[in-house]
Amino acid sequence: MWQDLYASKELSWRLARRDISAQYRGTILGYLWAFILPLANTLTWVFLQGAGIVKVADTGMPYAVYVLTGTMLWQMFIEALQSPLQQVTAARSMLAKLNFPREALIVSGMIKWGFNAIVKVVVLVPVIMLLGVRPNESILLLPFAMAAILVVGTAIGLLLAPVGLLYTDIGRSIPILAQFAMFITPVVFAMPQGGLWARLFQWNFMTPLLLQGRAWLTGSWGPMALEFLVVLAVFSLLLFLGWAIYRLAMPILIERMSS
Repeated sequence: MWQDLYASKELSWRLARRDISAQYRGTILGYLWAFILPLANTLTWVFLQGAGIVKVADTGMPYAVYVLTGTMLWQMFIEALQSPLQQVTAARSMLAKLNFPREALIVSGMIKWGFNAIVKVVVLVPVIMLLGVRPNESILLLPFAMAAILVVGTAIGLLLAPVGLLYTDIGRSIPILAQFAMFITPVVFAMPQGGLWARLFQWNFMTPLLLQGRAWLTGSWGPMALEFLVVLAVFSLLLFLGWAIYRLAMPILIERMSS
């Protein structure tokens, strides 16, 4: 497994460069498209909150900053979750005709994810400063939150990718389920203080990642550092398990696609 991973590095880089170039080719706004969706979502929720349609508990920071940072981190997770299935689906014809390390598809998706994530952060930091939040040295820990989001999303995505190749329902259902999951994650709503919703937020494995990432980005050290490390450790093991399942499943799936 590790030998194939190492052997895939050059192909991974070439595939990632091709995909990144194709992603922004022919657009006027270019790389800003990586930021536009979270910004549009933020404007919607700020309007709803300002108009009194949605009531939100105190977030400890300007609500626009809370939603923008939460939406940005949540989008990073969804992109990492969808990446393995998208990469493998896009390479179906190549998989059937060529023999190459299958890890190249996953790694290229991770490289593309990293590029888009950096674009988001480069644009996000000046925006939250304009909104009145001043990051401090805690922002140096933000890459750890981003890496944890990548690990969690990729681990789940790898487990779903083999099934998603057989049944397209998987890929189509991810955005729908993600929309519902967002409402039990501190993306646009503050953590409830008690009751069933509070327990749902606490049991959600994305809650520590969102809270720590937002805290490090906005100038504090975060309330769930231990939970963050536990989630990262568990999903690091699941990432390895997903990788092993992916390797076992791909030859069978390729044979089935070729027949």
